[in-house]
Amino acid sequence: MNKNLKMYTATSEISVVEAMQKIDKGAKGILFVIDEKERMIGCVTDGDIRRWLIKSADLTAPISKVMFRAPKYVFVADDIDVEAYMKKYVITALPVLNTQREIVDILFLNSENTRKEETEKEFMQNIPVVIMAGGKGTRLYPYTRILPKPLIPIEGIPIIERIMNRFVEYGTQLFYLTVNYKKGMIKSYFDELNPDYQISYVEENRPLGTGGSLRLIKDNFEQSIFVTNCDTLIDADYVDIYNRHLESGNAITIVSSLRNQVIPYGVLQIGNQGIVYGIEEKPNIPYFINTGMYIIKPELIDLIPKDTLYHMTNLTQDAMKHGMKVGIYPISEEAFLDMGELEEMKKMEEKLRV
Repeated sequence: MNKNLKMYTATSEISVVEAMQKIDKGAKGILFVIDEKERMIGCVTDGDIRRWLIKSADLTAPISKVMFRAPKYVFVADDIDVEAYMKKYVITALPVLNTQREIVDILFLNSENTRKEETEKEFMQNIPVVIMAGGKGTRLYPYTRILPKPLIPIEGIPIIERIMNRFVEYGTQLFYLTVNYKKGMIKSYFDELNPDYQISYVEENRPLGTGGSLRLIKDNFEQSIFVTNCDTLIDADYVDIYNRHLESGNAITIVSSLRNQVIPYGVLQIGNQGIVYGIEEKPNIPYFINTGMYIIKPELIDLIPKDTLYHMTNLTQDAMKHGMKVGIYPISEEAFLDMGELEEMKKMEEKLRV
């Protein structure tokens, strides 16, 4: 098997987290699973993994538990219209097999991104998006001594405009910006930009945290809303995130990103009486973090105390105390870009530049 094909294949023994990482690197959203003789036995997509994690939260399970065992394929000798075949079965990747069922090629369909479908744009058009843009951004000094954090340019475009552009790609037209620190600069920027979408400003007289300012919104929402920080970019399907929230019955859905932490030491495995029964050298510990993007039911806003410093994490905890369901929408590590600190901002710039 050539080097390019190996980017999109893996054996059934690799773990879910390893499959996520490999799918990220391949950037096609799919991985074909092969046996020890390199014969195709299944496939797994990023959507398959996401559904598995929502169901079980098991990052260490072998991918064989997740994979689809009957993927579409063609043989080298087949004489078919490949593009028509792929469109018929709504697939974007088609493996080509030899008579030994080994993958000798993978064909990818050059289709338009689903986020640009008109039906999805109509679906997202009236879903409100609240962006928390009132913080001082002290971790980004000295930049934020001059500019409010939302207006710090990333590759020439302010981070908040990048966030809004992502939503606009899906059809969003209704934004609420909670503002405080240097709010005049933020309002002036968008006044001059004169965008096609609607912006309503929610002005804090004093800092109310990432959740407290939601109580200042005078409009009554009839549907779940997006709430997101102003310093993170999420590269995911926003329509799918919202639909998953609705289908799950969650009061709050937290968009959660995979993280991998390597312990730079040999970790001792210790039993009774202090006896060492093994050593794991530099183990990799996967876990999910809060990206700062939420979808919440509108009735949760009533749980937020008035005129009080209150964060979205407080709202999440209070919702659970009231017996409400809180769930996650998992995304890969590469799908989450953060600029909350200087080093992270540099990484974001590098990734967007690429």
